[in-house]
This record gives sequence, structure tokens and C-alpha cells, in this order.
Amino acid sequence: MKNIQGKQLNIKNIEILIYIVIWLAVYSVPYFQNRQFDSIHWEKLSSEWIRMTSFLVIFTLNIFIFVPKFLYTKKYLFYLAVSLLSIVVIITILQFLIKVAEPIGMPPMDLGQGMPPMELGTKMQPPMGFRLPNTPEQKSVIMVFFDNFVIAILLVAASTSIKIMSQWITEEGKRKDLEKEQLKTELALLRHQVSPHFLMNTLNNIHALIEINSSAARDAVIRLSTLMRYLLYETSHGYTYLKKEIEFIESYIALMKLRFSNKVTICVDVPKEIPEIKIPPMLFISFIENAFKHGVSYQSESYVIVKMEMRKDILFCSIKNSKHNTKENTKKQYSGIGLTNISKSLALLYDNDYKLEVIDSENEFEVQLIIPVYANKMFSN
Repeated sequence: MKNIQGKQLNIKNIEILIYIVIWLAVYSVPYFQNRQFDSIHWEKLSSEWIRMTSFLVIFTLNIFIFVPKFLYTKKYLFYLAVSLLSIVVIITILQFLIKVAEPIGMPPMDLGQGMPPMELGTKMQPPMGFRLPNTPEQKSVIMVFFDNFVIAILLVAASTSIKIMSQWITEEGKRKDLEKEQLKTELALLRHQVSPHFLMNTLNNIHALIEINSSAARDAVIRLSTLMRYLLYETSHGYTYLKKEIEFIESYIALMKLRFSNKVTICVDVPKEIPEIKIPPMLFISFIENAFKHGVSYQSESYVIVKMEMRKDILFCSIKNSKHNTKENTKKQYSGIGLTNISKSLALLYDNDYKLEVIDSENEFEVQLIIPVYANKMFSN
């Protein structure tokens, strides 16, 4: 949650920084427009800045007060009324301020070719023989008010759009962060369901070994402690390295070998060079558990074959086992907790970017899983 709040704060800081940069640019325009050679028409510039400040007040009120307080809370009519009222009041005050700040001054006097025009100022008397040029008719007060009102309306519309877009970006980022947090929580719950299931099966194996071979049972307890250490520490982060996951699988299979006779063929084919890639933990153990549980018979020749290989940027895993039951019973057996949970995990982690195929033939059952190793939602920023 702290991470989510930090991101929201960063977005707000960036938003405020953008506003500052935009308004600094807006305020600089009248300055450059009113420069004439080495002089600046300060009186006209001050009136332009007063006009800009009134628009800035409207912008600030709308962005930081009206939109969050009224528009976001769905008080649309109240928002519209308050916005229009603030525009009318501020524009009216602007009319008065500009009229006071903009006294009628003398136009620049032309001193001849090659000479800059001379500013006479507002209180200077015109020189002898200088006549004021015919000035165009000034806009009426109502027309000026209308022009400023239209500009203010457009400014409010633009600022509201910017604020809504900023809010949408913030909410979208928050939604994605919450989805990630929810994903981690759901995966943790799924792992807690898998772990007791796995522990229960392994303890049953050790219980069977105690009466048959106590030495093998002691060795099995040591192996089990190694496996439990993996479950407790290596899976707590929500991910593990492929190499450690393969070591976990090999330890589990070695533990299972202690229970079965030579009639059971167990083959594990994994890459000799394992790349340093991260995957969700305990992604394959449920399939392997089912292969041993339902594919091994003490009366008939049985086999369990686990194959894993890298194919460019995907990981391919195949688990095969012999089949000794009818098709109907096998379907019931393979609908347990492990298979259901692993399907949920895959859907949460990879959406539709994975492929899980179950091949159910008369004498063999095979599960094929293909997952991407570089495009996992859980490990993306």
C-alpha cells in the first residue's frame, strides 16, 4: 500500500510541475510581445499580467477546489453554478483593474530613419507639432467582458479535461497496483492450499517406509526437511529461480523412489544448463504428485516421465504416467485440489499467455505445460 501511495504522490507532483511550466510559458508571452528594441512597455505588460493572473486564479480554483470537491462527488449542477459565478466575479474585477492599470498614454514618437521610436509615457506632454494619430475605435466594456468570459470558459473546460485525464491515469495506475497486490495474495493462498496437500502425501509415504525400512525412513525425513525449508523460505517472495524449482522436483522424486519397487520406471529429463530465470514456485509439483498417485501400480509395470526444456523464451514441461484405471475413474481422480489450484495460478499469472494441455489416452496420461519465462505479470513493474 505504501508503494501505491508513493506512486500517487509522484503523479500529483508531476501534475503540479506541468502546471507551473505551462503558466510560466504563458506569462512569458506578453513580456516578449511588448519588448521594443531595448525598451519594454511596462504599462501594457502589467495589464496583460493582471489579465493572466485572473485566468490563473480561475484555473487554480477549478483544478484544486471545484473539480475535486464538486465534480468528483457528482454535484454537477453545483459545480457548474460555482464555476460560472467565479468566472463572472473574477472577470468583473478584472475589468476594473485593467481600466485602472491602463491609463491612456501617448503613442511612440517616430524620430526618423534609423532611430528607435521614443516612448512618451502616460504623463508626458506631446512635443510641439506632434499630433496623435487616428486610433481605431476601442471595444466596448461589454465586448471586452464577453471576450474574457469566453476565454475563461475555454480555460475551465481545458483545465477540467486535464484534471480528469490526470485522475484517470492515477486511478488506472492504482487499479493495476491493486491487481498485482491481489494477485500476490491469491497466489499465496493457493500455495498455502498446495503445501498441506503435498505434506500430507509425503507423510503418508514416510509412514509406509517406517515399517518397511527404518533407515530409508530416516533418510526420507531428512529429505522432507529439505523440501519444507524450500516451501518456507524460497516460495515466500512469490517467485523462485528455475534452478531451485528443478532441485525441489528432483528431491521430491528421489523421496518418492524410496517407496516404489523396481517395477516402477522413473525418468527425469531436465536441461543440463539452467538459465537464471524466475518462475512462480511449485508450478509443476501438483502434476508430478498426481502422476505418482494415479500412475503407479504395485501389481503392474508403471512409469513416470518428467521432461523439461527451454525453447527460446518459453519453458516446456511434460509429465507422463502410466494409466491403470478406467477413463471415468481417472477423470475423477485428476479433479483434485492440486490440479484445480494450479489452473487458477496459471490463469492469474499468465492470463492467456500459457498453454495447458491434458492428453488422456487409454494407457497413458500426459500433461503438457508451456509458459513464457520473460513475460510474467507477477514480475513486471
